Amino acid sequence: MTATASSGAAIGGDQPRYWDDVEVGERVRSAGFEFSREAIFAFARQYDPQPMHLSEEGAAKSFFGELIASGWQTACVTFRLMVDARPLGSTPLVGLEIKEMKFERPVRPGDQVYAEGEVLERRASKTRPERGVIVMRVVTMNQKDQPVMSQLWVAIMPTRLGAAGP
Repeated sequence: MTATASSGAAIGGDQPRYWDDVEVGERVRSAGFEFSREAIFAFARQYDPQPMHLSEEGAAKSFFGELIASGWQTACVTFRLMVDARPLGSTPLVGLEIKEMKFERPVRPGDQVYAEGEVLERRASKTRPERGVIVMRVVTMNQKDQPVMSQLWVAIMPTRLGAAGP
């Protein structure tokens, strides 16, 4: 069953949603993702080649003492999970800003994470009536329901007026 806002627009659906449809308090939860050792190593080799991400031996000598995923990998996985959850239906998630990005605890091989988003604020654009802004808190949780990352996403969306065209 697809959740709907009071406007009737499907949260997680295949139809576009507009700023006008989004309500403060809406929540969405993603599917899960498991971090494998191989995925951690591959991401680190390409994007974050630091000892705690590259090998068990290097990680053992690091501040963490064990292999952990890059925080940037966690951020990328979180974004993918939220895209797949489709909080805005088929309307793309177009970011203006990420605020308060916090790495709350390490992600280790075998950890399974999911993301939860909640709309905290919505406001009309002061200069572009065809656009609106939403603020969403996104928290990535591990299999123990402990937060591993939290962020505030500021996103821009089309309004119904903008969808109608000139």
